Amino acid sequence: MGAEEIKKDMDITSWPSDLAYEQWVALPVSGARPSARYKHATAVANEKLYITGGSRNGRYLSDIQAFDLRSLTWSSLKLEIDPSADKSEDSGLQEVLPGISDHSMIKWENKLLLLGGHSKKSSDAMIVHFINLETHVCGVMETSGKIPVARGGHSVTLVGSKLIVFGGEDRSRKLLNDVHVLDLQTMTWSVVEATQTPPAPRFDHSAAVHSERYLLIFGGCSHSIFFNDLHVLDLHTMEWSQPQVQGDLVSPRAGHAGISIDEMWYIVGGGDNNNGCPETLALNMSKLVWSTLTTLKERHPLASEGLSICSAIIDGGKYLVAFGGYNGKYNNEVFVMKLKPRDLSHPKIFQSPAAAAAAASVTAAYALAKSEKLDFPQIIDLNFNGVENNVPKKDINLEINAIKEEKVVLESSIDEARAENSRLREKIDELKSNHTELSKELQSVQSQLISERSRCFKLEAQIAELQKMLESLESIENEVQILRTQKSALEQEMEVSSTQQQGSGGVWRWIAGGT
Repeated sequence: MGAEEIKKDMDITSWPSDLAYEQWVALPVSGARPSARYKHATAVANEKLYITGGSRNGRYLSDIQAFDLRSLTWSSLKLEIDPSADKSEDSGLQEVLPGISDHSMIKWENKLLLLGGHSKKSSDAMIVHFINLETHVCGVMETSGKIPVARGGHSVTLVGSKLIVFGGEDRSRKLLNDVHVLDLQTMTWSVVEATQTPPAPRFDHSAAVHSERYLLIFGGCSHSIFFNDLHVLDLHTMEWSQPQVQGDLVSPRAGHAGISIDEMWYIVGGGDNNNGCPETLALNMSKLVWSTLTTLKERHPLASEGLSICSAIIDGGKYLVAFGGYNGKYNNEVFVMKLKPRDLSHPKIFQSPAAAAAAASVTAAYALAKSEKLDFPQIIDLNFNGVENNVPKKDINLEINAIKEEKVVLESSIDEARAENSRLREKIDELKSNHTELSKELQSVQSQLISERSRCFKLEAQIAELQKMLESLESIENEVQILRTQKSALEQEMEVSSTQQQGSGGVWRWIAGGT
């Protein structure tokens, strides 16, 4: 199922009600659009989608754009420097807001908070910028405590009045898997000392919080490996775990976007530097079951890395809003997906006919089992308002026999459902086995690739040394040629000198002989 586009001549004010459920739709835009980009940050406030920064052709962007989800128009915010801020060069406010990418943005009260990211202005510690949505004043928030090292490609999750930062990549390209907490009430940083096995260091992953207690980390990449694992940090016990998940198979990815709504976590896009991920995933965080909402065509703008996703509530309906990304081409379209109401949305595993038949059969069989415990002969003797029940015993026996036959049929259906369930489990085990073998092969190929790269680097170094030697040999050959020329000239001079000496000696002998 692909994405659709709203007709240009439709009533813009009624577009939310005209959408089908769980289908991506490209919204028409009136007027100018912002520059296409990726690795930007977005947030929704007051039915507007705010976009900050990003990257395009290696250039960091510093603009702030707002998309009105009612009028479907873009506007640019003109920010003002915080008048109480230090105007020195070190404050980083001379550009109002510096060009930045790979950062995170969270709405808090009447502000947008921008955390971390990569920019030309270097900093050793993570900077927290703010944008006041009412006054459009921006600045840097003063923080204290154990401030984390500057980074990009990290995740930031809001839990109550605290922000949880995980992972990322620092300025020296070192990968991180640490956890930091920023208390927004006191603007104080603290470090989380968690136990058990944490996720491998990574960046460009996604994070979500379930039940205000569990921090979930999905996907991301290192400098050579792309992940599809799921890790959970219990924020009460501060213990990491890696639970088993069920449902659809999920391919490794990084640069994807994620947003949680109630107990569902929606994942869009991402890729592995070669191919984009066209499916939109949903994880039921209560049951840890993956399902695929929709799959787009290859090279679709949403099958991109570095895109963003937010949630919006319009006229009581819940929507996913996606923007930007890169899949060989930079994108600046706005896509929306209308979500089903919660009572209509079920994990995919419960929608299979086999599961539905099994559930119905089990319910009916349970009811029949209870009915068999009744003393049917006593029913005949029951009186209702003093009147004897005139239902013939023969008819009741026929009904009992019919119910027993129906029970046999239902039990047969249950057996068939169990057999199908067993076959599905075998297939799942086989797929898991194949996945394990493929993962091992992939790791082997990756290790071979790393060794081949190392060997190539060595060969390149040897080639460079040989080239230098060849250049020195050429200079030596030139010197030898000069010496040969000099030797030849010297030999000629010596021959001439010898000839002259021989001629002079003969004259003197003739004179001596004549006397």
